[in-house]
Amino acid sequence: MTPRLLLIDDDIRLTDMVGDYLRRQGLEVQVAGSLADGRRALAEALPDALVLDLMLPDGDGLDFTRELRNGARTRRLPLLMLTARGEPTDRVVGLELGADDYLGKPFEPRELLARVKALLRRAMPEAGPDEVLVFGRLEIDLGARQARLDGRPCDLTGHQFELLTVLAQAPGRVLSRDQIMDALKGHPLEAFDRSIDVHVSRIRAVIEDDPKNPRRVLTVRGAGYVFARKQD
Repeated sequence: MTPRLLLIDDDIRLTDMVGDYLRRQGLEVQVAGSLADGRRALAEALPDALVLDLMLPDGDGLDFTRELRNGARTRRLPLLMLTARGEPTDRVVGLELGADDYLGKPFEPRELLARVKALLRRAMPEAGPDEVLVFGRLEIDLGARQARLDGRPCDLTGHQFELLTVLAQAPGRVLSRDQIMDALKGHPLEAFDRSIDVHVSRIRAVIEDDPKNPRRVLTVRGAGYVFARKQD
């Protein structure tokens, strides 16, 4: 089945060029020039992935990201942000709101293709072992790609689930940010250390009783992160 991509961006020249390139690479691409058009497209059918510009004529992409992540139907839609803004804060906020990846403008179409393919691989993984990692109240179901706390599903994006899995598969071992990036195979997220911190904060907010005093995913100052073997 041909993967379907929705591209929401009001730059007609860019969407024509990028759309043509991605279609030649085997993707089905639908373009929306505004948030209103994007909402209508999403209401008709969910794509396999969404590429969203942050600056649109009828609203802010960050607000739209928040809207999508608060909706049950679009909560887990793979989402990549496009931004011409130079401030790292915008990228951090987007990741905190639930975006899976970001790409700054201008960009090479090949890089966008690589990032979209990575999103699609995480959203439609190949069948794997039905192993479940159990850490007290926390279960990480590798086959179902779902983390559960006290039996209830945790609200994590695909990238956050993979990051949690990387840490949980090496309990007691300190992993640097570079090691974590290397372990996230196929994910072309820029080597922007703060993005790892943002995702870890989101994971803590979901799996820790007190995210400000974590007992499961611990920070080792100057070194990285460690997944605690046991909790007191």
